[in-house]
Amino acid sequence: MSDSRYERLKTAADVLRERLAEPPRVAVTLGSGLSDAFGVPDGGRLIPCAEIPGFPAPTVAGHAGEFWSGRIGETPVLVQRGRAHFYEGRSLEDVTFATRLFALVGATRLVVTNASGAIHPDYRAGDLVLIADHINMLGANPLRGPNLDELGPRFPDMSAAYTPALRKLAKEVAASEGIELKEGVYVAALGPSYETPAEIRAFRAMGADLVGMSTVPEVIAAAHAGMEVLGLSIATNLAAGVNPEATLGHEEVIETTRRKGAEVRRLLLALLARL
Repeated sequence: MSDSRYERLKTAADVLRERLAEPPRVAVTLGSGLSDAFGVPDGGRLIPCAEIPGFPAPTVAGHAGEFWSGRIGETPVLVQRGRAHFYEGRSLEDVTFATRLFALVGATRLVVTNASGAIHPDYRAGDLVLIADHINMLGANPLRGPNLDELGPRFPDMSAAYTPALRKLAKEVAASEGIELKEGVYVAALGPSYETPAEIRAFRAMGADLVGMSTVPEVIAAAHAGMEVLGLSIATNLAAGVNPEATLGHEEVIETTRRKGAEVRRLLLALLARL
């Protein structure tokens, strides 16, 4: 008997494939505020998520609900402008739907971006940080349940989920563009409440440099599907307790993303052209 989860994905992939400018080699997921910051590249096609059957449209401010398909340089790219989050009450099947869709329409590389809180004492609001590894504190895994054998193995290796060669390339591109790029470990917390100072101290003791509410399920699904992954985070604020005088809010996330948007766009465009 066929798995209804795979049938849902296959139906969506068949529809999306018809709307693409061309099959993608690289897929991009844009995080909070980055849809506006990245903008819409020249040419290509915009595809509303609502046209894709079964696709879970995002509901959070700063997340557009559409795809862009086209070329950046000579690279065929599919960009997801806004994502679904676990804290919205979505299932992890919904949260990873787009990632698995990317694999089914031909993407072999995923560039995943997010906004995060800075835990590392040397990070400042606005820093761009490559994700070297992650810690999953969501209390769930998108691979739980019967394995989707059509996509990947029952027990995928996560030891190099953030592809070292892509991280090396990102550092080279950032240096050539004069953009400072740090590197660290990202911890995913459930949200939507921000973390307490005690939680941040615990995450720091575990080895985390950044904290956010996304990305990890998508990277697990991408690794399961055999995709290479590059993770890029904007540290939009200091995490709880790092600055004892500060309060946290989503408006700060969007404002910092807007302020750093031109730099992020420049880095992504230069990087995607070389993938």
